[in-house]
Amino acid sequence: MTDFEEIRPFNDNEVNVSLRQLCTDASFVHILRNLYPNEEAVQNILKLMTSIQSTDELQNKVMYPLLENIQAQTTEGIFVSKMDMFHPEERYLFISNHRDIILDSAFLNVVMHKNGFSKTEIAIGDNLLIYNWIKLLVRLNRAFIVKRNLGIRKQLNASQALSSYIRYAITQKQESVWIAQREGRTKDGNDQTQAALLKMLNMSNKNSICDGFKELNIVPMAISYEIEPCAKSKVEELLKRKYNPDFSKTQQDDLKSMANGITQPKGRVNFGFGNPLNIRIDELTRDKSNNEAIQAITQYIDKRIYANYKLWPNNYIAADLLNNQTSYSKNYTPEQKNTFTKQMEYAINDLDFNPNESKEIYLKIYATPVLNYAKYVENA
Repeated sequence: MTDFEEIRPFNDNEVNVSLRQLCTDASFVHILRNLYPNEEAVQNILKLMTSIQSTDELQNKVMYPLLENIQAQTTEGIFVSKMDMFHPEERYLFISNHRDIILDSAFLNVVMHKNGFSKTEIAIGDNLLIYNWIKLLVRLNRAFIVKRNLGIRKQLNASQALSSYIRYAITQKQESVWIAQREGRTKDGNDQTQAALLKMLNMSNKNSICDGFKELNIVPMAISYEIEPCAKSKVEELLKRKYNPDFSKTQQDDLKSMANGITQPKGRVNFGFGNPLNIRIDELTRDKSNNEAIQAITQYIDKRIYANYKLWPNNYIAADLLNNQTSYSKNYTPEQKNTFTKQMEYAINDLDFNPNESKEIYLKIYATPVLNYAKYVENA
């Protein structure tokens, strides 16, 4: 474990002292006051947190009730498909698309808990650890840290350590792991796996590429939100990047996205589990170089995500509006189309960009999963 000290989640013997430190942070207490209805409730949760001694106790007594409240207040339910092909006693590396900074992985652990599986450890980029209280909170909640924006040599060493930690967590700690298919959230609805992710995972492999990936037990997974909680900010970011090549997000932008993702309506949320990579890994790697094998695995993960992405009426409406057609009209009602159109107009109305450009990007966020399914799955 000494190689992982800077990135690993906290162990149980570190939980109480870290929670006590967290509960004295004024910024964290301010966040609690926004989450809980009155000062008495805030003080009660602080008292509870300072008594907790393990990560499981923290999850069960604090995080799950909080996430269930977020679910009740901002969603119309969390749904699961194809989870019955997996076994609670096995450990997996879930690789999924990435739409929301916090809730993709947080809701996944709720799903795992409710279905009798062990909770997953979660990869989180250090660019999101804006304040010390955030770093404490994520490491208390089973997150390990992905170091980014380093020099070439330091980044290579960090990638090696990350690869080794993920393999160690799955094969020795006996923990399942979640990691996004790419660095950063998908902004345009086009969920694509970065080959660099798989190359990083292979860095810790001591066997053939086939056996190395078998050991990780990869499961592609698709997360879909009926309503994208950060669609407006994603449209705005893409247009700012288009017209200002030097644009870069600030830490405050990331913090705002985290808050919006938690608080804004999401409609129904679905976790679609794809066929495990291991059922195809021999075929995908046979007689291929490492680079060719990684490309084949990347394409397999993408297709499984496209195939298991739950397409809501909003997705079909956006695809028809984007292409000025009615090809998917059987998948939605006129009332749903009217509601979606008003939702879109409200979101882009005050953006300081060409409204037609804003509309096109907004529609693509919802429509692209439909187009990817048609191109790579339905017509494959």
